[in-house]
Amino acid sequence: MNLARRPTIHDVAERAGVSKSLVSLVLRGAPNVSDRRRAAVAQAVTDLGYRPNAVARSLVEQRTRTVGVLVSNLHNPFFAEVVDGLQEQATELGYRVLLGSGNGLSVREEETVEALLELRVEGLVMLNPVLDAWVVDDASRSVPVVVVGRHDLRLLRVDTVSSDDARGTALAVEHLIGLGHRHIAHIAAGRVAAADPRRQGYEAAMRRAGLGAQIRVSSGDYTTDEGGYEGMTKLLAERPRPTAVLAHNDLAAVGAMGALDDAGLRVPDDVSLVGYDNSYLAGVRHLSLTSVSQPRLEMGHLALTAVHERIDNSDGPARNDVLEPVLVVRATTAPPH
Repeated sequence: MNLARRPTIHDVAERAGVSKSLVSLVLRGAPNVSDRRRAAVAQAVTDLGYRPNAVARSLVEQRTRTVGVLVSNLHNPFFAEVVDGLQEQATELGYRVLLGSGNGLSVREEETVEALLELRVEGLVMLNPVLDAWVVDDASRSVPVVVVGRHDLRLLRVDTVSSDDARGTALAVEHLIGLGHRHIAHIAAGRVAAADPRRQGYEAAMRRAGLGAQIRVSSGDYTTDEGGYEGMTKLLAERPRPTAVLAHNDLAAVGAMGALDDAGLRVPDDVSLVGYDNSYLAGVRHLSLTSVSQPRLEMGHLALTAVHERIDNSDGPARNDVLEPVLVVRATTAPPH
């Protein structure tokens, strides 16, 4: 089967009646081109259906203008919204984004990082990776690396963007205590980077309120709706039953809500429920979940900007941006019945 030859930059130049170098200037958005010639090139590109060869252009310019993004969990809407912020800023700064995921498995994440580096990305953004620090550090010796969502990485060349997770869970506990709750439990997540600070924030807030003896944590890998269901089921088997529960994230809170429904309990009449991330799930009308909001778009913007700046200044000191969370109160919290 014979395929039609793809038009080249030479074809565009001939069609527009200009030189190949001028076509290159127009395609790069150079300002020193007359409106008449720019319009002629644009019309020729449209008429011929020309698509610039990104590989050839990268060889000439010694740049790919692509940023690789490692997403630990494609099923969590929080990460999707951070990627939205990354994409917005990438468009603004003239980059393209390549996505990859390791599904929360360290070995798969390491393979994904290698694949992105082989594609000659100019920088890497890692969203809540489970990678060991040495793997992240090794990648940063090849390209600028920014890590989003982890508090434990303090590497010489690696910038980080995170939210104050301990403060976030404290906000949730303070809200529930203000409503009159005393039996407040936490559905934790064992392996993910934010698990420890969120648990620590919950426990510290309980102790500050004189409720240290009431601390109850359902421990496990409770980052999904199935995990939240399991975590809530364990808590409901204990006595006294908690009157309020703070879940590790919104997905876990949705699962917890299912467990409460199966147990014949109502939210918030019998048990108040708080999620974390304030993803789009929290705002769904029939859920209307009280949730701790992380500035997801801003985190994406900051991460892409940090990559861009480190490409231009690889020797600058590492940045560690920590953003403030806020509590968004909806219909799943109320005074204990």
